[in-house]
Amino acid sequence: MTIQEIFNAFDKIGCCSFATLDGGYPDTRIAHFITHDEDGIYFMTMNTKPFYKQLIQTNKLSVCGLCASPNVAHLDDGNIAFDDGYFVRITGDVKEVTIDELKAKNNPIFKFCIEDNQRYPAMTAFVLYRAKGEIYDYDFEKVKRSHKINRARFSYGGFPVIKAGLTITDKCTSCGKCEKTCSFDAIYKTAEKYEIDGSRCDECGNCFVTCPSNAIIHKGK
Repeated sequence: MTIQEIFNAFDKIGCCSFATLDGGYPDTRIAHFITHDEDGIYFMTMNTKPFYKQLIQTNKLSVCGLCASPNVAHLDDGNIAFDDGYFVRITGDVKEVTIDELKAKNNPIFKFCIEDNQRYPAMTAFVLYRAKGEIYDYDFEKVKRSHKINRARFSYGGFPVIKAGLTITDKCTSCGKCEKTCSFDAIYKTAEKYEIDGSRCDECGNCFVTCPSNAIIHKGK
């Protein structure tokens, strides 16, 4: 997945939750990404804000946004239903980019950033230059496809990625109980054993608690 594709997924959403560390606690606010180039994805804030201070002190950022209706329908049978959509999240390293550095790029995509600094001289830019993340596309009611989710993980700038989904090890005895209990249609049979398609796995844990052979590795404790 390219930086442009990642940016487009966020840009379609608009405003997202931007999280930083303030001492030992997370701190969040609503913001948005401005643009992107080969160096990463850019956003802005004022150097008079706690947001700026936290970015400078830690150089860390995590962002998450939802492209869907936020409404939850409560059904007569006690269940809940969500409209289909996707969320995208990204976590990584940031660094400040001065307005002079943006001007030196001589790229029209930074026109807004430069002009915003003229309106608000305390405004500065940051680039998320090294990151990992995921686009989680969901259709829990299976209205548009035969399975509930599509997960696509990405990274750039050399950030390592842990694949999505739980893992079935060689302890598998091919009893098939995991496949029967999986409501995400993520488990399938091979010649040797059962496997999990990480792009469809929600990591819900049903297969883990069902497996009589303790053959499934999860990411919790």
